[in-house]
Amino acid sequence: MSMYKPTIGLEIHAELSTRTKMFCRCLNMDSEEPNKNVCPICLAHPGTLPTINHEAVEAVLKLGLALKGKTPPVSKFDRKNYFYPDLPKGYQISQYDLPLVVGGKLAGVKITRVHLEEDTGRLQHGEDGSTYVDFNRAGRALMELVTDPVVQNAEEALVFARELQLMLRYLDISDADMECGLMRVEANISISKDPVKPQGGQGASKLGTKVEVKNLNSFRAVAGAIAYEIKRQEEVLESGGKVVQETRGWDDVKAETYTQRVKEEAHDYRYLPEPDLPQMKFMSDDLEKLRAELPELPEEKRVRFMKEFKLKREQADLLVSDRWLAAFFEETVSELEEEEFKAKDAIGLAFNYLTSDLIGKMAEARLGVKEIKITPENFADLIKLIVSGQLNSRSAKEILAQMFKMGGDPHEFMKSGGMTQISDESELMKIVNEIIAGNPNVVGDYKKGKLPALEALIGRAMGKLKGTGNPEVLRRLFVEELK
Repeated sequence: MSMYKPTIGLEIHAELSTRTKMFCRCLNMDSEEPNKNVCPICLAHPGTLPTINHEAVEAVLKLGLALKGKTPPVSKFDRKNYFYPDLPKGYQISQYDLPLVVGGKLAGVKITRVHLEEDTGRLQHGEDGSTYVDFNRAGRALMELVTDPVVQNAEEALVFARELQLMLRYLDISDADMECGLMRVEANISISKDPVKPQGGQGASKLGTKVEVKNLNSFRAVAGAIAYEIKRQEEVLESGGKVVQETRGWDDVKAETYTQRVKEEAHDYRYLPEPDLPQMKFMSDDLEKLRAELPELPEEKRVRFMKEFKLKREQADLLVSDRWLAAFFEETVSELEEEEFKAKDAIGLAFNYLTSDLIGKMAEARLGVKEIKITPENFADLIKLIVSGQLNSRSAKEILAQMFKMGGDPHEFMKSGGMTQISDESELMKIVNEIIAGNPNVVGDYKKGKLPALEALIGRAMGKLKGTGNPEVLRRLFVEELK
C-alpha cells in the first residue's frame, strides 16, 4: 500500500449546444469547409463588439441549479490574457472572480465553480510542416466546471466525469461527446505523504506540487492518465527528486504522460474585467423559472426506477445511462400496466429483452434508440405475446429481428410466419403420444432416471411442431404420461 495520498481536482470543459456562438451570431455547427462559420466579431476585427449569448447563460444556470450550486446576484466576464495561436483576439473572454455558479455537488464530489467562456479554434498541421488555423470552433460557448481538490483516485474521477456527461445530456445543454471533442477533462494531481486535512483546519498539511494533465478526450484516457501520473510522482519522490509544477499531456499509444510546458499561475493570465460586456444580474424569479424547467435528473430517475419497477441498482444504471433508452423502457412499461402482466413479471421480461436482444442488435447496426424502427408500443406487444403464452422465446427472437429490420406490429409477423404458440392440451397430447411411441429407447432412459432424456423428448416434439409448441405445457404432459 502506498504511503502517499493523492489529491485530485478536475477541470471539465463542455461545448454547449447553443444555436449560435458565445459572443456573435455565427452558427454553432461543424463544417467540412474551414473558416466558414466565422464573422468579424469572432475573428476579432477592429471596432467589433461582442454580445452575450442568453441561451448559453441559461444553460449554465440550469446546470448550477441541478448541481444545487448558488448563483451570485451579479456575474461578469473577464479577459484572460494568454496567447492562443488559434484564438484571434490574443486573449480569451472568460470569467474570473464572479462566475455564474459557485458550489454544488455531484457524485459525492464538491464543485468549486462553473463558468462560461469562449472556445478556441483548431490548428491543423500539414505534411510539409505548415500549420493552418480553422476558426469555425473559435468563439463557441464553452462551459468550464472546476471541482474542489477532493478526488482521491482515478476511479472516483471516472465516476464523476461520467455522471457529469450524463447530467449535461439529460439537461439537453451539451452532447458532451468526448470522441468529438465536445467534452474535455483536465486533472490537477498532487501527492502528499501526510494526510491532507481540510483547508483552513488547524495543522492543515500542505498539498504536494500540482501537475496538470490536459485535454483528456476519453474516459479511458482520464483513468489511465491519473493512475499513471500518481505512480510517476511517487517514483520521482522515492528517488529523491522533486515534482515540478507543469502541464503535461497524455500519450494514448504509450499510455504515459509527457511534459508540455511549465504551468502558469492565475496571476500570470492578468485577468481584467471585459470592458465591452455588461455585468449580468439575476433575479430570484428568473432562477425559479429555470428550476421549474429542469427534467428528472439521472440519480432521481435511478431511485425511482428501482422503487417503481423493482430493479436492482446495476439494472437502473444501465437504463439511465442513456436517457432515450430510459424513456423507451418507461414507455414500454406503461403499456404493461394490466394486472395479468404485472403478476407475471412482464416488466422483468421487457428489461431482459431490451438490454440483451434489442441492445445487441442496436450495437451491431450502430444505431441509437432514437434511430430504430421499433416503437415502445410494438415492443410491449411482443412482451405481451410472450407472457400470454402465444409466443415462445425462439419465435419471439425471430419476430424481434424482423421488427428491428422493418418495424411494425408483432402480431402481423406472428401470423404471416405461422409462429403462434400452441398451448391447447388436446392438440399437444397427440404429438406427445406420437413422440413417446416413436422413441422407445429415449423413453426407457427417462424411466431409468436419466433426466436429459425428457429434454430430448420435448425437443423432438418442438421440432415436430416447428417451434410453435408451448414447452412448459409439453413438459407437463410428458411427465404425466410417462408416470
